[in-house]
Amino acid sequence: MPMEANMKMAANKFEGTTTRNFSSYNPQVVRDDVFMLGKDSTAKDKRLAVLRSSSAMVVGSQGVNREQFYSQQQTVSAEGYSGQAFNPHFAHTTSGAGTTKNCTDCHVSKDNDNNAIMTQLLGFGTGTVNFFGRYSYVGTNDHGLSGVAWTERAEPQAAIGSHLHRLAYPDNFKEHLANQSVLKTGYHHEAKGSVLDLQARGEYLYAALGKNGFGVFDIANIDNKNFSERIIASPVSPLGQDTFIKTAHATSVALPSTLINDPNRNQLPQNEERPIASYHGYAFVTDLEEGLIVVDVATLLDGNPANNFLKRAATFNPDGALNGARHAWMAGQWLYITTARGLAVVDASNPKSPVFAGGYAGSFLRDARQSTVQWHYCFVTDAEGVKVFDVSNPAKPTPISGANVSLGNAGGLYVARTYLYVANGSAGLAILDVKNPERPHLLSQFNAGGQLNDVRDVQIGSVSASMYALVADGHNGLRVLQLISPENVPGHMGFSPKPEPKLIASYPTHGTAVSISRGLDRDRVVDESGNQTVVFGRRGSGPLSLEEMADFFRKPDGAVYKVADVKHGENGALLDTSGKTLTPPIEFKTPESAQPEEPSPYRGRLRQRREPEGLQR
Repeated sequence: MPMEANMKMAANKFEGTTTRNFSSYNPQVVRDDVFMLGKDSTAKDKRLAVLRSSSAMVVGSQGVNREQFYSQQQTVSAEGYSGQAFNPHFAHTTSGAGTTKNCTDCHVSKDNDNNAIMTQLLGFGTGTVNFFGRYSYVGTNDHGLSGVAWTERAEPQAAIGSHLHRLAYPDNFKEHLANQSVLKTGYHHEAKGSVLDLQARGEYLYAALGKNGFGVFDIANIDNKNFSERIIASPVSPLGQDTFIKTAHATSVALPSTLINDPNRNQLPQNEERPIASYHGYAFVTDLEEGLIVVDVATLLDGNPANNFLKRAATFNPDGALNGARHAWMAGQWLYITTARGLAVVDASNPKSPVFAGGYAGSFLRDARQSTVQWHYCFVTDAEGVKVFDVSNPAKPTPISGANVSLGNAGGLYVARTYLYVANGSAGLAILDVKNPERPHLLSQFNAGGQLNDVRDVQIGSVSASMYALVADGHNGLRVLQLISPENVPGHMGFSPKPEPKLIASYPTHGTAVSISRGLDRDRVVDESGNQTVVFGRRGSGPLSLEEMADFFRKPDGAVYKVADVKHGENGALLDTSGKTLTPPIEFKTPESAQPEEPSPYRGRLRQRREPEGLQR
């Protein structure tokens, strides 16, 4: 929702007044393939309900001289939750039983091919519709970091070089092609140290800086032409702010969410908001020598610029268990850390006192590199390719026999619905089909005719009806791939259509591009520990708890039950997908409540009111 000054507009709410500021409302992504369940409001007895995104605001403000006072910032509710709002919202119309949803839309499939669907259903998010904004942030190792403009500023915010760009901005599209598809606008910052990993959230960018430790940069004015330096270490002297922590050799930074959630704000009992998990106020930094470093970053969330002095909350490496820590992925309270030994799991439910919960140190992993989690499965890259672990018990990752794909130089990875995207060095971008996570297989490898030959990292997001990959291509810089689009993917509006990558733009960075910042998660309402992550618009509503989620896939004894889809036959018979009868036919009778009413004399108007039987007046 960008606001522009010096535009005389009539107020929208019939006040009869005018305003000099105009805010246009621009839906960024419209999908009809997302199905999520949660709890309705207190007024509706917190019954089971369908959830939908509503008023998920990203705001900006342009001044009279076209300066961007703030650009595409996420909002935060008064009580601390992210403003990517959701609501229980029952569908306006419904169809007959079995015509819209089937058994495997809400329960684990006996073929184990709906892990992504279950992830979406329960509200964990699938990483498909993430919002990058106009700028992509790229870590360039020993040469700092860059913010690269990869979309148009005006709405519709088309990705430069994309199908939408050709339709909405034909002149700009032709100019882009004439420039060899090279992006023009980027802002560089020579950070101290090597930027090995980074994550933008709100007005700040969190980075692992190698031997210079951990740092937070100010990116609030990345799109403000009044500032000559768009990315800065601090807007004031070290006496007024210090957002850097010295460590031995920081390798990655993990945030509980790309959504801003402030656990320190006061919550009013009458609003019936759930408490925000305390770990949302911290950043978790891996270090080759020190293991895990926990940093209190809540001061950057409270809107007070006078207290921005970061401190270590904990340093954690019990008996050297986290030596050689290279990368951390956070799934709720659980940190999955790749180390010299293998895969470690740390419980960060109390951020100041982390607990070593378990892990894996066997021969299934060889030189573990990075990991990511999708509900009950953890995907890990190592020297041999990609390995899959069962993490239905989060503290005990169990290797799945045969669940591995050989790749030459697997690095960064990203799971989006039923596909896993893996940075594969000189071979380009590997795309794996993980619809059944226990049977992954290589779908394709994309290198744009040899142009992508040093791929280190990848992140996924969506704009309008298309999905994109932002790729850190080593010495080649940033690459932008159009993965799914109306232009070249039939069924592009389906839940998980097959991606057809197309290189649409590049940007030569100052140094070797090694990491890309993840986009804002727009379909994640709860984390893997059952903690709510976004504000809900109706009092008492929210996501399901872990116990309530378990009813969809666990028996009372804790065992997982699995189902198969069914269809309806004649006379009420229930059939499996092959046509075999599962239940005997039943005689169907129209209930009395559904019998047609007497013709009303008030045709076309309100029906005549009927008095309930036995009512005494």
